[in-house]
Amino acid sequence: MARRTQAQLQQSYREQALKMFPWVCAHCGREFEGKKLSQLTVHHKDHNHDNNPPDGSNWELLCLYCHDNEHQRNQAPDPSGEAPTAREQDRPSTFTPFAHLTDLLKRKT
Repeated sequence: MARRTQAQLQQSYREQALKMFPWVCAHCGREFEGKKLSQLTVHHKDHNHDNNPPDGSNWELLCLYCHDNEHQRNQAPDPSGEAPTAREQDRPSTFTPFAHLTDLLKRKT
């Protein structure tokens, strides 16, 4: 039996994730459909691309921007030059993308 290439594996778990999860970025909440669906990527929560459980528990769908941000956040060194501690890495995000949405909608009317 021939081994699957990395691209084939990625396409396989992406197809599975798109069947399991709503087509919404798990971070920013943006919805995707049609041609824009290609901008929705599968992110491995534990950053291990070999960990692909059939229930999808290690995956989340992220838009290209949030996916890049997620990986940069984990790789960016502290301005002091020190690596972030495990405690700092595990801190939940405080970003709320729709915090001022009501105000923005009121201005448009």
